[in-house]
Amino acid sequence: MEKPSFVRSGGMVKLPIGFRFHPTDEELVVHYLKRKALSFPLPASVIPEFDVFLTNPWDLPGDVKERRYFFSSGKGFGNKCRRVTGCGYWKAIGKDIQIVASGSSRAVGMKRTLVFYEGKLGAGTRTQWVMHEYRLVGLGTAPSSTQVQSGIVLNLELW
Repeated sequence: MEKPSFVRSGGMVKLPIGFRFHPTDEELVVHYLKRKALSFPLPASVIPEFDVFLTNPWDLPGDVKERRYFFSSGKGFGNKCRRVTGCGYWKAIGKDIQIVASGSSRAVGMKRTLVFYEGKLGAGTRTQWVMHEYRLVGLGTAPSSTQVQSGIVLNLELW
């Protein structure tokens, strides 16, 4: 059996025909975000680095008909952080959701939902663009705090 090859297209990795990337929240946090923060190799190079908060959602790379995943700096996760693009801003809605490791009650990450508003900050019009942002909690046995890339988040953009 041939080993599937991943083809780069415009900065994104394109999976071979028939393959889909649909990880669970726990898989995203444990197998991708945590490994990225610890500078460990990823299971597959299917998530590019991209600052989603400097780009309008319709201008993000990738197929708008598919879910798009991006690693970016964590500057958008804090309460006082700016998430303003050229045409609008991302606003957090609802409460953060705790992601718990299967088979235990240990929290491994947090998930925040953001909605894109077109217009000026605080006076925009809500759009259909939705993003989920994941961050790590309790790295636990990190090799060394100097080896951890702090502030890395994983963004899942939906439409």
